[in-house]
Amino acid sequence: MLDRSPEPTRTPVAGIRRPVRSRRTRVTYALTVLAFLLPSAIPLTLFVLGPMVAAAWISLHEWNLITPMQWVGFDNFARLFSEGETGEVFAHTLYYIVGYLPLVYVGGLILALALNRALKGRAFWRGIYFLPVVTSWIVVAIVWRWLLNPANGVVNAVLAWFGIDGPGWWTDPAWAMPSIILASAWKDLGFVMVILLAGLQAINPDLYDAAKVDGAGPWRRLVSVTLPMLSPSTFFVVVISLINGFQVFDQVYAMTGGGPAGSTQVVVQQIYDLTFRYGQAGEASALSWMLFAVILAVTLVQVIGQKRWVHYG
Repeated sequence: MLDRSPEPTRTPVAGIRRPVRSRRTRVTYALTVLAFLLPSAIPLTLFVLGPMVAAAWISLHEWNLITPMQWVGFDNFARLFSEGETGEVFAHTLYYIVGYLPLVYVGGLILALALNRALKGRAFWRGIYFLPVVTSWIVVAIVWRWLLNPANGVVNAVLAWFGIDGPGWWTDPAWAMPSIILASAWKDLGFVMVILLAGLQAINPDLYDAAKVDGAGPWRRLVSVTLPMLSPSTFFVVVISLINGFQVFDQVYAMTGGGPAGSTQVVVQQIYDLTFRYGQAGEASALSWMLFAVILAVTLVQVIGQKRWVHYG
């Protein structure tokens, strides 16, 4: 027999309201948050935001670091746009990026794929390949200047064994930038390897099993599974490498100093020379803000465009 008794009425539960904080509580909360942020906020303000604001102010003046500054408005920017040397240093920087980025990414990917396998002594080899990353650029520059010495360098000696006349490397304007690119890629391979290796280890093995069942070979699995699933790590590597590429300085200063004949004069090297060699701090600050605008634009394009080729999960 069916129970036809009316259902008991339910009393609606009153909504839970957020507790109203007093003014004293809000102030205490804000001070607590500020106390935790201060260890990071103080260095960020002193060494990043402060210098940026100072550089913007100096860029509107003519200043040789000794005499008082003189207001010139946007004349420094106009002079940089009219000078052909500005375009040359940006072109040299772009030349470095175009040669460096593919080399360091492909090399780092090959190392990551090789060291992701169950190899004997895998941890040792990972440490060996990462060692140049934590090595000083002065040491790396000395080693590579010796390796690429056109007179008695190891590289030209090896080429001579095969009957090849080695180039002048860092002493030749045509080969100076490739020399810097080789040294930079060798030093940064370990960093890219670690990032891509972490991405490889995060890929679900079931995807490879499904691809094998479908008859996909090693190359097809690399193209259809590994690279798409590795796209977040690739995106990070590309963004960081491009930002670092536009700011290349240490290796140029240590290996060639911008020479020979200005063939490796990049943007940051030009900023350094304008400030400390020619006493044109205002023009150097204007050039630094131009470089910042270029880096910001390139990064924004990557962040917007990553929605089309970066696959998460």
